[in-house]
Amino acid sequence: VQLQASGGGLVQAGGSLRLSCAASRSTLEHHAIGWFRQAPGKEREGVACISSRDDNTYYSDSVKGRFTISRDRAKNTVYLQMNSLKSDDTAVYYCATEAYLLSAYCRVDSSRDYDHWGQGTQVTVSS
Repeated sequence: VQLQASGGGLVQAGGSLRLSCAASRSTLEHHAIGWFRQAPGKEREGVACISSRDDNTYYSDSVKGRFTISRDRAKNTVYLQMNSLKSDDTAVYYCATEAYLLSAYCRVDSSRDYDHWGQGTQVTVSS
């Protein structure tokens, strides 16, 4: 399983970025995809996920209403649209596959539920 995360960069507070996570069609059909982030000196934090069945989504309270996760099946890519960015959103963002197959729902409470990780993409929000 290979995941390729991209789209990070430097943006001013209040701005937007869209992250992409590319994977094989089989991976996206069978596994939920989660986005996590890790800021310097902090633990990895779950941000959002989208299930493999029915595209059900889940968001952490810290990003709910600002971030949107979506899937483009034709492009085998999961996106994380990030709006109204804050300095607290500065982190390395990772996408990962949930270990369970064909889950109808997903959560990002624990990174231990995710077993394959992309390389990470840096998001820096300047205030």
